[in-house]
Amino acid sequence: MESETFEPKIVAFLCNWCSYAGADLAGTSRLYYPANVRAIRVMCSGRVDPAMMIRPFIDGADGVLVLGCHFGDCHYLTGNYQTDQRVRIVWEVLRQVGVDPGRLHLDWVSAAEGARFAEIVEEFCNRMRHMGPLQASLPSGPLPYDLPLALAIAAEIVEGERFRWLLGRLRELREQGSVYGERIDAARLEQLVRDVIAEEYVRAGVQVLAAREPLSVKDMASKLGLAARDVLKQVAYLKKRGVLDIYDVRQQSPRYQSTTRIGVDDLG
Repeated sequence: MESETFEPKIVAFLCNWCSYAGADLAGTSRLYYPANVRAIRVMCSGRVDPAMMIRPFIDGADGVLVLGCHFGDCHYLTGNYQTDQRVRIVWEVLRQVGVDPGRLHLDWVSAAEGARFAEIVEEFCNRMRHMGPLQASLPSGPLPYDLPLALAIAAEIVEGERFRWLLGRLRELREQGSVYGERIDAARLEQLVRDVIAEEYVRAGVQVLAAREPLSVKDMASKLGLAARDVLKQVAYLKKRGVLDIYDVRQQSPRYQSTTRIGVDDLG
């Protein structure tokens, strides 16, 4: 998909103490790096919430960079460890909705590494040029090609209660195990993350679709590329919680609509 005329739009979250200082050093040293990057300074990379990683894609970015301090050098001690954990789980969310996780890149830059900052930016820009515009990319997941829908679902997933619970417990589960003291190996933990995100994909998809227009379970399943029984399970759950309600009945099939405004602003 490489194009001679395509210039990617990239958003970079830079921690104040290291990577932003590294970017400043690259500038004062007059080191070349592409001007495609729009930098957002944050006090710590650990303050970059998963929703902040998804939002630039919704707003038209082709790639997102998250750059923090090297491990052991974080001004707030463990912020970059939280960043690493968050980016890895957002990669799984992007993969689930069919967006190449390579469009979100995590790296580490110290205040003295102006040259490293310039190198990372140039390499990432070249990667995005090769991948082409996000708007024209082909889906790699189960979702039929509808990028605004995919990104709206991703945004809804990372705001979900279960996702937030998992994100908050990941480090504890990795280091301390379950409430019964059972150690959880890396493979099992990775599978747990994938299972939670896969289920949240269904729930979030139902919510976002029902915020667009009234739909039957069959129509939702078709748009999400899923089995109707999986969608029905989430519809029943959300209806019980008062998030969905029956709009009308067509050809003996109830159509459901959202009772909230969840996801509407990002649907285009």
